[in-house]
Amino acid sequence: MKDMSDTVADTGGETILPAEEPNVAAHAAPVKVQGRQLASKWAKTKALLSHPRIAPHIPPTRMYNAENLKSMLKTHGMVVIKPVRGGGGHGVIKVSAEGGGYSYTQHMKTHRFSSFAALGRALDSKRNGRKYLIQKGIWLATVGGRPIDYRVKYVKEGGRWKYRSMVGRVARPGLFVTNLCQGGTMLTAAQGISRSFSKSMVKSKKREMRKLTELSTHVLTSRFPGLSQFGYDYGIDKNGKIWIFEVNTRPQ
Repeated sequence: MKDMSDTVADTGGETILPAEEPNVAAHAAPVKVQGRQLASKWAKTKALLSHPRIAPHIPPTRMYNAENLKSMLKTHGMVVIKPVRGGGGHGVIKVSAEGGGYSYTQHMKTHRFSSFAALGRALDSKRNGRKYLIQKGIWLATVGGRPIDYRVKYVKEGGRWKYRSMVGRVARPGLFVTNLCQGGTMLTAAQGISRSFSKSMVKSKKREMRKLTELSTHVLTSRFPGLSQFGYDYGIDKNGKIWIFEVNTRPQ
């Protein structure tokens, strides 16, 4: 069977469109996918960390508190914090320890602090009481100097699991998040891998993402029966390693 995952694009709804034909949206019949939703990123991350073949592809992740943040900054230098519930890149903040001080970046603005206490107060204000995760920052491969990651949409239709899309998302200039709703640019996965690495790596990296997708889906549906659609967010770092950043059960 021909692999169609790289020739279809997720348009943000439930309509499947060829990536080269964005103007046929008005004529395409929507495909409805029903199923359970699981909003907690932490619950999904813990489930995936329980599997020895998946765990090495999950960046070190902890629940947000001051002690965990300080420890992870000391270990990794740069981390990303994000809401336990939510999507679209909203509320995602990059936090760094540098030159004896600290900084955080959100959207295109970077704020610097001379002490960890000052950083913590600023982040507490940004979080506004919401639960957050802390995840090791990954230095992603780039296209034209802009980070790229990948969204793989995998859904159950008619009792069978199918790939709906596998696309690359290039961050808007000046941003570190790649979400299309934040101004990111969509490419096919093959284009993204070719432009950030080489054509010779396309087949192997797509194959590795598919294997991780299918294994992770088995783990998640065993732990949380009733889930029927997934949007996997993958990154490939500058050394070519594939990382799973998060899994959405109501992918846009």
